[in-house]
Amino acid sequence: MNQLLDNIAWNALSGAHAKFSSGNDRARRYAPGFSPIAGFADTRHPDFDALAPLCEPGEAVYCMDWTGVAPTGWNIDVDATMYRMVWVGAMPGDDPALEAVPLRPEHAAQAVELATLTRPGPFGPHTPELGEYFGCFEDGRLIAMTGERMHAGTLHEISGVCTHPDFQGRGLARRLMEKLIRRQLLRGETPFLHVMRDNDSAHRLYLRMGFRDHCEAAVRVISRC
Repeated sequence: MNQLLDNIAWNALSGAHAKFSSGNDRARRYAPGFSPIAGFADTRHPDFDALAPLCEPGEAVYCMDWTGVAPTGWNIDVDATMYRMVWVGAMPGDDPALEAVPLRPEHAAQAVELATLTRPGPFGPHTPELGEYFGCFEDGRLIAMTGERMHAGTLHEISGVCTHPDFQGRGLARRLMEKLIRRQLLRGETPFLHVMRDNDSAHRLYLRMGFRDHCEAAVRVISRC
């Protein structure tokens, strides 16, 4: 499991999510419309020549687990770190979010709008097609959502965790997370997630919920000149 986690983007893009990605045996990325995430087979020596044909000039693409100077023709627009966390807690109780609705393609516009407002991480209109996504609605309006993104082996990422600012404080996101965690555990999967290093409140919440830190990983937003 640790080997998969240590280069999770590549292991998802070249494995269970290969059908949602493009590239070769050195670099891959999610197809346009999905989360703009790329991965390298060798994060110590990332092959930017293999990645270049997959990216439009100026397009922001997220990469994980590599450091060092970007080669000529590439910009590092954001250089940060995040915690990669793995579930070690107990099984959540009976469905904690009975009111949650599975998100379908007809909900894509609302999901993108909520993600654009709350910025839970790289998100595209087809991101909810990568796994199960659930949302809470009020008067037809999507006010909170959580879903699954990267998948490798038995590892399944909890992602897109967000709540509209007008509806925070109700515990919606936590209950949606617990709903997904329960479903993953019942399938024999291991939940994991990412949280930015400077998001201390979310990090502490995830620790209390039952996640533990696996590592502090590099995360960068890059673009081709």
